[in-house]
Amino acid sequence: MEKLRQFNFFDTLSKKMVAGFILVIAIGTGLLALPIAAQSGQSTALINTLFTATSATCITGLNVVEMTHWTLFGKIVIMGLSEVGALGYMTFAVLISNLMRRNLGLSTQLLVKESLNLENLSDTKSVMQYVIGLSLLFQLGGFGLLALDFVPRYGWQSGLFLSLFHAIMSFCNAGFNIFTNGMATFQSDPYVLFVTMVLVIAGGLGFLVWRDLLLYHERHRLSLNSKLTLVTTISLFILGFILLLVTERGLALLPANTSWLDRIMNTLFMSVSPRTAGFSVIPVTRLQAGSVLVIMVLMFIGGTPGSTAGGIKTTTFGILVFQSIAQLRGRADVEYGHRRFSQNNLNRALLLVFLASVVLTVAALILAQTETIPKGMGLEYIVFEVLSAFGTVGLSLGLTAKLTLVGKFVIMLLMFIGRVGIFTSLYALSRRQAKTNLIRYPEENILIG
Repeated sequence: MEKLRQFNFFDTLSKKMVAGFILVIAIGTGLLALPIAAQSGQSTALINTLFTATSATCITGLNVVEMTHWTLFGKIVIMGLSEVGALGYMTFAVLISNLMRRNLGLSTQLLVKESLNLENLSDTKSVMQYVIGLSLLFQLGGFGLLALDFVPRYGWQSGLFLSLFHAIMSFCNAGFNIFTNGMATFQSDPYVLFVTMVLVIAGGLGFLVWRDLLLYHERHRLSLNSKLTLVTTISLFILGFILLLVTERGLALLPANTSWLDRIMNTLFMSVSPRTAGFSVIPVTRLQAGSVLVIMVLMFIGGTPGSTAGGIKTTTFGILVFQSIAQLRGRADVEYGHRRFSQNNLNRALLLVFLASVVLTVAALILAQTETIPKGMGLEYIVFEVLSAFGTVGLSLGLTAKLTLVGKFVIMLLMFIGRVGIFTSLYALSRRQAKTNLIRYPEENILIG
């Protein structure tokens, strides 16, 4: 009984973060289950509302029911969940506190620090101001720019709502598509594709990086985190563009009369979207096998820490690349930008990739037993969906709409882990704090490779 009294699920920040996201998902599930949320006027099956709420809160965009299933109320709920999921529920807690002119408590500041991967507690208030300000700026700006195209195309009422919904989904990297033919509607509209790409990149770059960039004129320097993020993001963007252009043979799937400008813009869009957003100008099922493989790698890497993206993150990938280069050159230290990465960073990067690989492998094995692979498809049918859920991307080869009950729970868990983070998820399950070993044994080398 004494042990039961001492046990407190909320005794760590990680557990509080996990509990907060679960609460948001539970509220969203309840709202989407209301008859007013469905076009039929009847309550949607609880498992489907839970899946949709999880997908929205974890800013993924995978659907078990079409967006046409939801009423205006249901779509507004999905938008709200995506906002909370992208910016973090603590952001809105801080916003409410500011509106009520209350000071932030220490526990609240610690939660904000944890959710945004901040290094110093003193940065909390200023960073939150940037998060809220930049989010409003990008989303309102995107809304206005999209409205210039959508209002003449769809009329005032539909055009304004579509502009708002798409701007939010793009910046939040949520991937929910409200258009009948998806983003394929805009294959020959480089303006909409460009605005969408800017919003996706802005959301996936991370608020700390944006703050660094905006303050560059004062400090005349960027942090190592921002430098690594930018060089990795740009490199993946260019490499993804080249590989997709080659594997798709200049997007031969597009109509023959498609201009090269539109082909390049569509390929650029395909390079940006798979890492975070989940929009697709061409159905993934029609792409070449090489393109699907490129997209799977991009989904696994994901976006930037402290952003709206999932995956192992660009900084993790960047550190491992520079570590490999250092090893090949025979250097003991891993360096970039006249700075040396700490051993703790290197260890965490390796551990993160290992844990992610284990989680994804286990999930794929479970789905291989519970789901039916269509004729003509292989294991990529399942692996693609697993990576999409973990990377909170939202692209699909068609499995999500046909998931069994067990499959839905597996994908939901992957989306949750992808959004909250593997480390946070594991720390929330752990009841023991890490301890320093009092005894160190002799070091010995083994054969590797």
